[in-house]
Amino acid sequence: MAKNLLIVESPAKAKTINKYLGKDFQVLASYGHVRDLVPKEGAVDPARGFAMNYELIDKNVKHVEAIARAARAADAIYLATDLDREGEAISWHITEILKQRGLLDGKQVHRVVFSEITPRAIQEAVAHPRRLSHDLVDAQQARRALDYLVGFNLSPVLWRKVQRGLSAGRVQSPALRMIVEREEEIEAFRPREYWTVEAELAHPDGAFRAKLTRLAGKKFEQFDLTNARDAHAAREALLRAAQGRLVVAEIGSKERKRRPAPPFTTSTLQQEAARKLGFSTSRTMRIAQGLYEGVTLGAEGSVGLITYMRTDATALSGEAVAELRQLIARDFGPKALPEHPQVYKTKSKNAQEAHEAIRPTSALRTPASVAAFLNEEQRKLYELIWKRTVACQMQAATLNTVAVDFACGADNGFRATGTTVVDPGFLAVYEEGRDQKSEDDDEQRRLPRMAKGEAVPLAAIHADQHFTEPPPRYSEASLVKALEEYDIGRPSTYASIIQVLLNREYVTLDNRRFRPTDVGRAVSKFLSGHFTRYVDYDFTAKLEDELDAVSRGEEEWVPLLQRFWQPFKALVEEKIETVDRGEATGARELGVDPKSGKPVSVRLGRYGPYAQIGSKDDTDKPQYASLRAGQSMHTITLEEALELFKLPRVLGAAPDGENVSAGIGRFGPFVRQGDTYASLGAEDDPHTVTLERALELLRAKREAIANRVIKDFGNGVQVLNGRYGPYITDGEKNARIPKDREPASLSAEECVALLAAAPARPKRFARKGAAKPAGEDAAASRKAAKKAAPAKKAAAKKTATGKAPAKKAAAKKAPARRTAAARPAE
Repeated sequence: MAKNLLIVESPAKAKTINKYLGKDFQVLASYGHVRDLVPKEGAVDPARGFAMNYELIDKNVKHVEAIARAARAADAIYLATDLDREGEAISWHITEILKQRGLLDGKQVHRVVFSEITPRAIQEAVAHPRRLSHDLVDAQQARRALDYLVGFNLSPVLWRKVQRGLSAGRVQSPALRMIVEREEEIEAFRPREYWTVEAELAHPDGAFRAKLTRLAGKKFEQFDLTNARDAHAAREALLRAAQGRLVVAEIGSKERKRRPAPPFTTSTLQQEAARKLGFSTSRTMRIAQGLYEGVTLGAEGSVGLITYMRTDATALSGEAVAELRQLIARDFGPKALPEHPQVYKTKSKNAQEAHEAIRPTSALRTPASVAAFLNEEQRKLYELIWKRTVACQMQAATLNTVAVDFACGADNGFRATGTTVVDPGFLAVYEEGRDQKSEDDDEQRRLPRMAKGEAVPLAAIHADQHFTEPPPRYSEASLVKALEEYDIGRPSTYASIIQVLLNREYVTLDNRRFRPTDVGRAVSKFLSGHFTRYVDYDFTAKLEDELDAVSRGEEEWVPLLQRFWQPFKALVEEKIETVDRGEATGARELGVDPKSGKPVSVRLGRYGPYAQIGSKDDTDKPQYASLRAGQSMHTITLEEALELFKLPRVLGAAPDGENVSAGIGRFGPFVRQGDTYASLGAEDDPHTVTLERALELLRAKREAIANRVIKDFGNGVQVLNGRYGPYITDGEKNARIPKDREPASLSAEECVALLAAAPARPKRFARKGAAKPAGEDAAASRKAAKKAAPAKKAAAKKTATGKAPAKKAAAKKAPARRTAAARPAE
């Protein structure tokens, strides 16, 4: 048995490190966190100094047992989990477990950290261990306690006031607010018309365009021309003044330096991978984790290709800089190498957590040299990291910007700009991406050589109409950038924050931009209106600063929690009693139904947003209709809402004269002819589906039914074709067909015997208040149910019964237990 036990988080990392340390070390993985708070109330007890009740994570019990067995036989234990506060906490949990089992008596316990998985880094870390940092552990425990207290106390308020099954998070709620506020800005935006005027110049050495800068003796601004009449009048006047040419009035030239971007941090890597590679934040972190933990490079074996990927630092080690300068001089020439290394200061205040930027463990491993050993995703991300790191130590680019002013008659002027690259410097390797087009984009062109007083032929003058545009919705890159700017969360948690918002369906991705759902808007509005302080950007950022202070040993964690808990708990208790549910969900009155004279409103129900005619106080029961895909309760008009109540609608007559209709049933949208129902496809809409399409679906349904029955014995026992192959049924039980038998060869007696031996089907609890459409068979129902969105299910209940969904007793949901290797979402 090895004398020393070294514990890391992941098995991939364990495999890579194991070969570096020799036979005296056994390397085992914890598979992420080994303990978590018990998933029930009381896991954090404010009355007992915020005592935290932990338990082993089920999936990691076997890994903990393996660590315990190895620890019993080892002389020394090395805790080599990740070097952030999460990793520090995992090491602490492991020592607490081993201590409780009496396995640390007389043993040396060391904490080792490294930012890259290379032989040199591992051996140096083992040779220079340190003690566990209880400041980092306290900061992680404080963060976990805060997240628990917010989730377990705020989520039930959302269940009662907004919708069952919702949850609120300490950091994801401000992130959601950010997305919702941007959506509200877009909806409130009113476009403004303006016109631009450009001259198209036909220079012998190359055509180009120049923008109008002076009109009738005055400086031309964006909104000087706001209608077609004035724009075309200005264009005609300019044409008359130009007389077929523009004269060069001034030529200005300015040389400037453009410096390279710093090496990647977690945040900037996520942003750039989203811009250039189209990777989501979670995808980027998953790929980076694999590059960090090790990739097999042929005979060289498993090698960590990049340094630790959760970092706020932009610093590089002296050894890394020396290697980069060696590579730059070799591959790009001495001219590309600055006299002194480029130094980038780290913004993070946390000296304890500050380490290197994300970089290749060896710059000499070029992307081309390792490409054969990487999959396409790994290759792209490694190349991005390698190029950015090499570029950050290269010479600044030298650019020459030229601006040429043209006279158009005595009182008008145009300007053309262009940029020439004098010395590419770092641009020969890498250029940082941008989220939006900037004015510099118009300068990325070369102008022909011209002299003052030269007359340049005018090909045309263009007057073009434009409208101001609203701010763009957040992309993953721009959201990560905004979160970092507001100091909300930490870069290592951005991926999980975004994933939580998507998983809970608070937001959707539309053309790679975040759009809040009606549920997400209701949650954000409720929290912003009633828990304003706790979704305030400055408050969230200040709390992060306080947690950082704990990690630096400058503040105690229990007083921090006490300051947070007392006012928060009091506010939760107050809002449970005082907030009206209708107001909390964002219900809107749209107007009056012209037929009934009753009010029309939109509301948020158990299964999504819906429209309502009438109120619960009316003698007659209200009518309900679910909103269509793409409609929002925040923007729907009265006319659009009234259209929803036109279902079911008659599409026309089938060839046999029987009517065909479309509607929404319990299991989603359908078309019907007599007793035959067919579910609509995802691309179909019951409000617009045509008779021809309906007949096509109904014909396919009849064919499926005809082909479904293999054998019918007339006593309820049938042999049928199902989704997963042939089976036997009597309507109550199903039985499998023996593998050695043809379904059509079975007799009635054999089928009865197989059904008798088959296990009983588990009972399903039927929803109350909704009738299944007559004639709709079970298989079609299940198929339709899978296709139907929650909102469509709600509409089915409302349309079929005319009743609002019945309220279920509110039972508290415990948060799902985290899987072994997962990091917590803040």
